[in-house]
Amino acid sequence: MGHIYIALTIFLTVYGQIVLKWQVGLAGQLPIDMVGKAIFLLHVLLNPWVISGFISAFMASLAWMIAMSKFPLSYAYPFMSLSFVFILLSSTLFFGESINLYKIAGVILIMLGVVVSSL
Repeated sequence: MGHIYIALTIFLTVYGQIVLKWQVGLAGQLPIDMVGKAIFLLHVLLNPWVISGFISAFMASLAWMIAMSKFPLSYAYPFMSLSFVFILLSSTLFFGESINLYKIAGVILIMLGVVVSSL
């Protein structure tokens, strides 16, 4: 059951990052002047999708606290690196970002590291 909380932490973390990237991208360029930046950030912060991303981050923290009650940190934390894998795949799927040989090799190394460190 503890692994479900680790998976939930990863899912909620990835969701939050994807939503923030999506909504910040839709908001346009960050203005140069300080007042413009403040208005831009306030506008983004009040966006319901962005708020859902923050709530997701908070819920990920709660799930992580539960996971920490079930596993040693040295066992559980390497699983968090799987978020890199899901971010790479999600950024390609949702934002059309490129995947190259170096990124694939990096993801494979991350996955091997998770397997080795969780033994």
